[in-house]
Amino acid sequence: MAMVDRVKGICLKPKAEWEAIAEEESSAAALFTGYVVPLAAIPAIAGFIGGSIIGRSMPFVGSYRVPMASGLAMAVFTFVMALVGVFVLSLIVNALAPSFGGQKNGAQALKVAVYSYTPAWLAGALHILPMLGILAILAGLYGIFLLYLGLPRLMKCAQEKAVAYTAVVVVCAIVLFLVVGAAGAAIMGTGMFGARGIPDFAGGHTSSSVQFDKDSPLGKLQAMGKVLEENNKKMEAAKKSGDPNAQAAAAMAGLGAMLGGGKHVDPVGIDQLKPFIPDSFAGFAKLSSNAEKTGAMGMMVSKAQASYGDRAQKNVSLEISDAGGASGLLGLAGWMNIQGEKEDDNGFERTQNENGRLVHEKGSKRGGGNELTLVLGGRFVVSAKGRGVDLAALKTAVSSLDLAKLEAMKDIGVQK
Repeated sequence: MAMVDRVKGICLKPKAEWEAIAEEESSAAALFTGYVVPLAAIPAIAGFIGGSIIGRSMPFVGSYRVPMASGLAMAVFTFVMALVGVFVLSLIVNALAPSFGGQKNGAQALKVAVYSYTPAWLAGALHILPMLGILAILAGLYGIFLLYLGLPRLMKCAQEKAVAYTAVVVVCAIVLFLVVGAAGAAIMGTGMFGARGIPDFAGGHTSSSVQFDKDSPLGKLQAMGKVLEENNKKMEAAKKSGDPNAQAAAAMAGLGAMLGGGKHVDPVGIDQLKPFIPDSFAGFAKLSSNAEKTGAMGMMVSKAQASYGDRAQKNVSLEISDAGGASGLLGLAGWMNIQGEKEDDNGFERTQNENGRLVHEKGSKRGGGNELTLVLGGRFVVSAKGRGVDLAALKTAVSSLDLAKLEAMKDIGVQK
């Protein structure tokens, strides 16, 4: 069944969908590559955009953006732990089945875990606008309800024991996820970067019969999956060789391939970014500027920034970044057409796709700060913030930059 149809079914008609799921034969590899990976990427991507590209509003501090490298690390960790989380939940479901009159079955337990997670992954898109976080909580609660409906049908427990079964699974999952999370922060297993790194409970093989349009979101994810599968073969060969250096290199190559959208991307040099920082911006003279290229383990980002103003009430900042090794996350955001909008008495925020560019706007209704952020070519981030400067002026100032030239540099440093 197509992923979109399965998502609709499990969310809108869960009872009937669980009956269909119970009769299906699906390998772990097919479930992970065809369902878990695309959906689990949503909260990781949205969190990266919301934290490092758009920024968060903090009381008494104002708008704060997580450094690109830190945001990248958190996105990777979020994605990897989502895969680990499904695996751990399936083990819990399977282990507890006999205690509630059910039947142990690893393949069925994995399906229960995978499909119960669906609402939470979809709601992960709300990480772009954290003010909508209450909806994510409701999605998590709905996931528990799906778990309650799925346990009797797939694990064959008595209906009257489903509530207790569900409660114990949730409690055990919370405890174990805390332990796994702490361990995973220190050692993120290299076997997670490919379908073969996931235990196959059903003994099946990855399905390659379904091919998506190469230009569609699923098609791009599928292409990325093929790159990761090839890299996983290299990791297996390195592991057999017993060479720790080869193993580490293969693991980092897999990580870089995932973050770069199936390619290694080296960000442009700071000398190539600095020309895009003008001496005057939004009608103000430049007060200060700096540029840097930072990162670790081959995953680099570069940026150039400057401050402008009249040293009084009005000031503007401009930052141009090349996500480099994180460009795959930005590309996925564009492919998935992630959008959001919020408005209240203080101001508004909206994220949308305009002519292939991801655009975020934040405006104040009370004379506060305004922000405009654009993602160009799936890797360059242009961010302008102003206090005492309206959003229209920021848009005009940003449009005066040579955005087309910057966007045309999207293939520099790309190693396929």
